Amino acid sequence: VQLQASGGGLVQPGGSLRLSCVVSGRTFISNAVGWFRQAPGKEREFVAGILRRDGNTFYAESGKGRFTISRDNAKNTVHLRMNNLKHEDTAVYFCAAARTVVDLQAKIASWGRGTEVTVSS
Repeated sequence: VQLQASGGGLVQPGGSLRLSCVVSGRTFISNAVGWFRQAPGKEREFVAGILRRDGNTFYAESGKGRFTISRDNAKNTVHLRMNNLKHEDTAVYFCAAARTVVDLQAKIASWGRGTEVTVSS
């Protein structure tokens, strides 16, 4: 499975961004797709995930109410809409794909290269 993330950039506090992740290759084995982020000096942390077959979503507390994950199965793409961005959201964002939610959250997954998000005035 290959993943290509895009959509990062510089945004002011309170602004919005939409990240996209295109999944290719053996997509049928990757039902759970999600986003993680890693800030400088910190561990990579889970942000949000979605099940490609039924669309069920799950979020870390940090993103609830501000982030929305969605999928477009026709385009093998998963999006992460981030609203009301804060300084602490600054990080490199990675998308990942795994067989199950458990594997995804355990980081037993295929990874794409990250896309950088900087929230700064």
